[in-house]
Amino acid sequence: MRLRDIAKRLRLRGRPAAGGARTGGGIRIAYTPDDDGDADPGEVVWTWVPYEDDRRQGKDRPVVVIGSTADGRLAVVPLSSHDHGDRPDADEWVAVGAGRWDGQGRDSYANVDRVLRVAARDVRREGAALDRRRFDAVVAGVRRRHPDIG
Repeated sequence: MRLRDIAKRLRLRGRPAAGGARTGGGIRIAYTPDDDGDADPGEVVWTWVPYEDDRRQGKDRPVVVIGSTADGRLAVVPLSSHDHGDRPDADEWVAVGAGRWDGQGRDSYANVDRVLRVAARDVRREGAALDRRRFDAVVAGVRRRHPDIG
């Protein structure tokens, strides 16, 4: 499937709430990584993520799967290799360190302000599982930013 087709399908499914985040709505958080080729909570996988300022555009990037929704979608948080610690909104970012999802071995940061829903079929490759401590830090950051998420 081409990236353009995936982007179109994601746009047709609706847009995130203001600020780029989808909150609440029955997200079931879990830590259940399983090296079975499927995207599981606790794993870093790759999918198309829309830009915050222009949802018609985006790019393929790693995301942390934090759980699932009642309709079977994955609840994910985008990762970035850019350290945002010096920005006024630095609490939006949680350091998760380096992992196999980044071929250059760079440290990654989870944007806990953006909780997106992605269909499992739109995930194209598995990166690696986060250890429980790093996963719990991401989830704690999500809960700080979005108290309505369980």
